[in-house]
Amino acid sequence: MDFDIEIFKGKSFSDLMKDIYSNSSKKDRQINLLIGELRPLIKNVGDATVIVPLIKEYLEVGVKNDEHLVKLAAVVQRLVSTNNRVQAETGNSWMLSEEEKRQLIGELDELAAEESEINKKVVELTSKQDSIESELNDIQDGLV
Repeated sequence: MDFDIEIFKGKSFSDLMKDIYSNSSKKDRQINLLIGELRPLIKNVGDATVIVPLIKEYLEVGVKNDEHLVKLAAVVQRLVSTNNRVQAETGNSWMLSEEEKRQLIGELDELAAEESEINKKVVELTSKQDSIESELNDIQDGLV
């Protein structure tokens, strides 16, 4: 598997794996530090019932964040392995080439420009409609 494949701008699969590992290590240190700081504050069972849920919530948030990164890594891994398998079997990559990406981006830019022109025309027509409605109201007021 190619670990240097860019999964989004400036982030490779290898970088994602490093982030997962460093986040896990950092979280472990933070949790141990937090527990160490909170332990002296627990004087009785009542204190524990207040502080322990805070620690539990902190742990759950950390685990959920890591789960998202791990799921992303799994998706990228499947994507790359499927692409490699298809390429080995057919000699063709089902992923878009750089030229195809540029072509699609060009088409999207054209569509965005067309949409901008359409929006301008809608604004002009709305302004004309408002002007005509105002003139009609003036004419009706003059007849009454």
